[in-house]
Amino acid sequence: MGSRIPPNRVRQARPAQIPARHSPLEKTPHKTRNGELTITCCDRHCPKCQANARDRWLQARRKELLPTRYVHVVFTLPHELAPLALQNKKILYDLLLQTAAETLLEVARDPQHLGAEIGFFSVLHTWNQKLEHHPHAHCVVPAGGLSLDHSCWVPSHSRFFLPIPVLRQIFRRKFVIALKRNFRRGKLGFHGTLKPLAHPKAFSAWLRTLYRHHWHAYSKRPFGGAEQALRYLGRYTHRVAISNHRLVSFVDDQVTFRWRDRAHNNQEKLLPLSLDEFLRRFLLHVLPKGFVRIRHFGFLANRRRATVLPLCLQLLGVVQPSQTEPETSPAREPSPLWPCPKCGGRMVVIERLTAAQIQLRSPPSLAGAAA
Repeated sequence: MGSRIPPNRVRQARPAQIPARHSPLEKTPHKTRNGELTITCCDRHCPKCQANARDRWLQARRKELLPTRYVHVVFTLPHELAPLALQNKKILYDLLLQTAAETLLEVARDPQHLGAEIGFFSVLHTWNQKLEHHPHAHCVVPAGGLSLDHSCWVPSHSRFFLPIPVLRQIFRRKFVIALKRNFRRGKLGFHGTLKPLAHPKAFSAWLRTLYRHHWHAYSKRPFGGAEQALRYLGRYTHRVAISNHRLVSFVDDQVTFRWRDRAHNNQEKLLPLSLDEFLRRFLLHVLPKGFVRIRHFGFLANRRRATVLPLCLQLLGVVQPSQTEPETSPAREPSPLWPCPKCGGRMVVIERLTAAQIQLRSPPSLAGAAA
């Protein structure tokens, strides 16, 4: 009789109260000791798992980048809408992304401004540096677009993209109109202190107050080219509310993390929070199930990308390789997305196990693996 296989330590790697929907069991070419297997939760709110997801997404987007400057535009909901957004996450977050996109598309098509058809992607973020609720949409846009007759590429001004006051006004108008429409259809929920707003007159009076507040929209100056844009995208696409490197300590049920004070030249400070308050703030940013927080619009939308994107590349003077011609030089193998911690080689997922299977299944014995 061979020696008894020691119990699998994989179970201790994850707390029992945190279920894993699709935990891949990844193995390397090395002979690993029993239980030393890499497990990822594949949850989009996990900072560790999102690093690999970001790399895969950026590799897929590399061929869609245009050889031109890019612009970063941000649309932010006023803080008066934050309580309603928490109670209606799916509806209000969807309105934020949709109305921000419609605003950019409408203003860009106006001949008084750019007079072109643009394409871009948007990413939803719901936090600030202190983990407070702060819904806003990041839009990364090529600094230009197709002429309305698709005959040429129309570049934007070298120092600005679209007028910010116009973006703010149209964004506010579109969002409030969409909010009214959803209220009439009975899609909004009102609970707790917001319950009085369920009455039409109270809701209409509350909506009028939104026009008195400043709606935030700003645009950074156009920057770099395709490669710089690719590095820039990595900062925003798959970020979560807080990353591991910002956590400083966990002592006596108190969590301390770093944050940057934008009001004082991004000065780095420490913020201590009780464990319950830290978890409460983090859970504010858990998105509804199935919500798509990265979306493409304009000529980068999924239905138009295949036909319009090649036209953009042609008008920008990019020579696309013919599909019929053989490649003259071998393609360089992309860098591994799951590097082995020992040799740096490429790790391949050979099997995916659910949480229940991981708990019931032990790793193969060394004798069986050698055979």
